[in-house]
Amino acid sequence: MRDASIRFEGRTLYLCEDETELKAQLYDGVDLQFDAQRKLIDNISTDELTPGWVCYYYDETLARYCLVGLRGGNVQKDAIKNGRFSVIVSGVSKGCGSSRETAPFSELKAGVQLVIAKNIEKIYGQNCQNIGLLTSTDFSLIERIKQGEAIPIDEFTKGLDPIATEIVRHGGLFAYNKARLEGRTAPPAVATSARPMTLCEKIISNRAIADAKTGKLGIPAVAPGDALFVRTDVRFSHEYVTPMAEALFKMGLGEDAKITDPKSVFAFRDHLTFLDRVMPEAHVKMGLKEQAASLATVQESFTKAQGVRLYGEVERGGHTVGSEGICHNIVIEDLAEPGQLVIGTDSHTCMGGALGCFAFGVGSTDMANSWFTKDVRVKVPESVRVNLTGALRDGVAAKDVMLHLLSDQFFKSGEGIGKVLEFAGAGTMALSLDERATLTNMAVEAGGFTGIIEADEVVVEHIHALRGTDKDKLRAQIVKADAGASYCKTFDIDLATVAPTVATPGDPRNGIALDVFRQQKGEVKVDIAYGGSCTGGKKADMDMYAEVVRKAVDKGLSLKAKTYIQFGSQRIRDYAEKMGYVQLFESAGVELIDPSCGACIKAGPGVSFTKDEVTVSAINRNFPGRSGPGDVYLASPYVVVASAFLGYVGGPDEL
Repeated sequence: MRDASIRFEGRTLYLCEDETELKAQLYDGVDLQFDAQRKLIDNISTDELTPGWVCYYYDETLARYCLVGLRGGNVQKDAIKNGRFSVIVSGVSKGCGSSRETAPFSELKAGVQLVIAKNIEKIYGQNCQNIGLLTSTDFSLIERIKQGEAIPIDEFTKGLDPIATEIVRHGGLFAYNKARLEGRTAPPAVATSARPMTLCEKIISNRAIADAKTGKLGIPAVAPGDALFVRTDVRFSHEYVTPMAEALFKMGLGEDAKITDPKSVFAFRDHLTFLDRVMPEAHVKMGLKEQAASLATVQESFTKAQGVRLYGEVERGGHTVGSEGICHNIVIEDLAEPGQLVIGTDSHTCMGGALGCFAFGVGSTDMANSWFTKDVRVKVPESVRVNLTGALRDGVAAKDVMLHLLSDQFFKSGEGIGKVLEFAGAGTMALSLDERATLTNMAVEAGGFTGIIEADEVVVEHIHALRGTDKDKLRAQIVKADAGASYCKTFDIDLATVAPTVATPGDPRNGIALDVFRQQKGEVKVDIAYGGSCTGGKKADMDMYAEVVRKAVDKGLSLKAKTYIQFGSQRIRDYAEKMGYVQLFESAGVELIDPSCGACIKAGPGVSFTKDEVTVSAINRNFPGRSGPGDVYLASPYVVVASAFLGYVGGPDEL
């Protein structure tokens, strides 16, 4: 248990936009005074805290590379650690993006005790709690800390649910869970009376652990703010995270600890499959090639010892060609079912919500605990209702819908952090399952907890066709929102009014209608066009790529940018082969890539190598450095391929 109050002896680092002031703090020992007018950096993603290559480490080495990805390149190796900073202060939205727990872990091990920002993103904040890194949105603490005041621990539990409060007081999730399993503490019982519930609320109430001793599930109702533990149905991790989770698992439970119900646990070799093709020589000289390769080796050894299903690499023609599939695509193809609760060590786990399940990303500590307890903590989130009506116009896709939605001030201001995006309406249900998956996948770009869509016959037929699961069983599992359920915000969007949209570099929330963008910016030259990742590598995406490629080829046009299309799974590659797309793409000069996260995480073909390279991409996020040093514009599959033939950011109507 932590002390009742904490004194912060180190320095305070302001992550300010003024590079001179930032570097003076880091390298000249200058301590700034708090100034409410000073412009602090907003929307600092976990990619900036620990860029992809830093995540090849999963121990205290991470401290040396804390914040080296921060935009501007002003934070060098060991700068945070050597600066003796105990408090880091930034602006709006700290920790957006990936669920990688390496981000707060690097801060903690560099000596940081407290992170202050106007908004703390949901997964990042929970990861901080789990490892004992304090967070706050109260800027008045800065002066008190400067005066040497010992700050009561209660200042850091304001607004937290009872479970999160106890985790903070215990100094982390492992310490709390040890006390919970020994009977020294217990979460308070949820006493919410029966009420109309949203889709996620109903799944949470169904999966709630009513009695930890007997394993009884289900309580009458939950409401936003309720804190409880819920039983998981599917737990998965990938090679980026499994080794760190394993280390935490053994540290907390002993070297001989065994996973509970390993048949419901899955691992994926899907993130770093093609890293060798793009790793910079400087990183090779640092020994990162071997360090990265060790992640897959450690994961494979762990899964064999624990009896866990590993989705690994595939051979074709006697050669290893890529992964079986990206974890999120495989979850939809093979694993999740309506009404279930799915957790994964990746922020885009929410993609599974297209099947009508409650799917969300967690960090390494949450996963390590769930391997043993089979449960995970949840604070019941508020839900945002997104009602879609009408039909999309030709050349407009679900990606445009999301970029349009994310550009709303509600999400840009951070008000969407931690909310569920529940998509509904005739327009939603008329979309294909792949297009629905784009909606749920990108809910996390809104800062959301997850995205979800009520399951229907489209979902039932999909699962039955791929897995042979009994249709009546699946129908019986479908959960529906109650009439009269309460939503904190409602969006009503006529799909016919949605235009092709692009998100300008820096944030997925920078959406602007393509025609407006063209009027304002003219012809923005494109060097790289990338279609792929979990978001842009589905069957429906292949249909869109093919439609534009065929149109361009028929007009005698040729590619004016390096163009890549990457499949989300081997099933999707087989589909493209069957439809004749593989031959079509290759004949047009497109480079095809087998399944892997690849360029989306700067780990495969399609990345930029210089700052002046411009990419138009079908991935889900374009935070600084995410896919290389160059600018990244997010767009639909239609716009990505059209831009490749045009040589600038534009739509298929311009071909």
